[in-house]
Amino acid sequence: MSISPHFERCALRSRAAWVAVRGLLLAMLVWAGAGAASAQPVSLGNGVMLTDIERAYVTAHSPVTFCVDPDWWPFEVIDQVGQHVGIGADLLALTAQRVALPLRLHLTRTWEESLVASKAGKCQLMSFLNRTPDREQWLIFSEPLLIDPNVLITREEAPLITDLAALQGKTMALPAGTAMQERLQRDFPGLTIIQTSSETEAMRLVNERKADMTLRSLIVASHTIKKEGWFSLKIAGQVPGYDNLLRIGVLKSEVTLRNLLNKGVATLTSQDRARVIEKHVEIKAITAVVADYTLVKWLATLMAVVGVTSLWWMRKLKVLNAKLKHLSVTDELTGLTNRHGLDKAFQAELERVRRYQRPMTVVLLDIDHFKAVNDDMGHLMGDKVLVDFARLLQAGARQVDTVCRWGGEEFLIICHETPPDQALELAERLLQAVRRHAFACGRPVTASAGVACAVDGDTVESLEARADAALYEAKTRGRDRVCLAPGQSPGLLSDAPVGIKPN
Repeated sequence: MSISPHFERCALRSRAAWVAVRGLLLAMLVWAGAGAASAQPVSLGNGVMLTDIERAYVTAHSPVTFCVDPDWWPFEVIDQVGQHVGIGADLLALTAQRVALPLRLHLTRTWEESLVASKAGKCQLMSFLNRTPDREQWLIFSEPLLIDPNVLITREEAPLITDLAALQGKTMALPAGTAMQERLQRDFPGLTIIQTSSETEAMRLVNERKADMTLRSLIVASHTIKKEGWFSLKIAGQVPGYDNLLRIGVLKSEVTLRNLLNKGVATLTSQDRARVIEKHVEIKAITAVVADYTLVKWLATLMAVVGVTSLWWMRKLKVLNAKLKHLSVTDELTGLTNRHGLDKAFQAELERVRRYQRPMTVVLLDIDHFKAVNDDMGHLMGDKVLVDFARLLQAGARQVDTVCRWGGEEFLIICHETPPDQALELAERLLQAVRRHAFACGRPVTASAGVACAVDGDTVESLEARADAALYEAKTRGRDRVCLAPGQSPGLLSDAPVGIKPN
């Protein structure tokens, strides 16, 4: 059984419509009970109708204070300048905007500190959380802002989990104070819970074999595995019914506020949610099977139909983990191969060079004075420069070459079957293309390059080190130029394969 995107969209719209209708009915009952004579709902111009009571609330309580999880990326974090950012942050902001409700962030350092502040009445709402019996003691909840499946994360060598009885007697790492902890302790008393201070720590314990598994959001797990380079982890299964229905939690005394927020939530479309997710996760499907959908959408659909048969589930899990492994070698910003993917390609190419005695050269490039772009114009503009630079490299290199983001503003190209003289020509063409390009920052941008050719006995590290030394020489000579690694000449290995030293 499969749920089509069209059906999903229809379901979301139906749910949203019901929320809007229910909100209006509740508002009418409150109005009648208060004895208001002739108050009529007022439109905000975006389809949202506010009653007199609701408009009075917005006027009297603006801004509304809220608490968040300060370390739950990509859902939400408090950044270095005290701003609330992430998927949950954007969805909350959209919801509040749709009902003209100003918000003010109450700063906390941990999720547990946010819970304490909420219980003490220091924040009127909690931004992005699951509803649990414990939280219902002091909170009422909006309709879901986002539905995200939880998945079981294990080491790669562990078997896929198709029978939930396998959880008994196992250890599971979970961040302290989460909704999942409450439910798991109730549903699986034989499961040992290891509490951690963060999402990352929970997955680190699994990676280090200090816990058998963790149960985390699919979106968060995919992001964390890729970010931390924990490619020995995999998605091993799902606990049915343990999806994250992420809502806004509101103090019990603030019924009008909850009704207002529900009206805002009802305006969120599937397109709104997709745009927000893609903004922060930037994961695209990469095979013909799911070519028209984001990976997140495809995975959500996959998880919705898990359990039809064990065989089907295991087969889909293999596909999912293959996609995750592919994404682990891709730089999120530029779409190029990342450092992890480069190391694999590099090692394979060196082995091919040794076996077939063919030349191979690398070009290491660095954007000149890039720090000044970030300092003067901000990191967003810096990211635009990096993306444009990456596109220039891709366009200028051959299709058979491997273009990689080496780190920060440094990029490396593996030039297959290429002697140094040809690699030098390529580097010069690339630098010329950079000089001519009109970057979004509005100022001239240049780059420096170092070229090194593989020689007998080279390792990945030694070849990278020589290319880095050549790049350093280009920088010290004034930048905006190409230098060949010390001790090599443009004609080295042009006529002689690796392992055969020229006379």
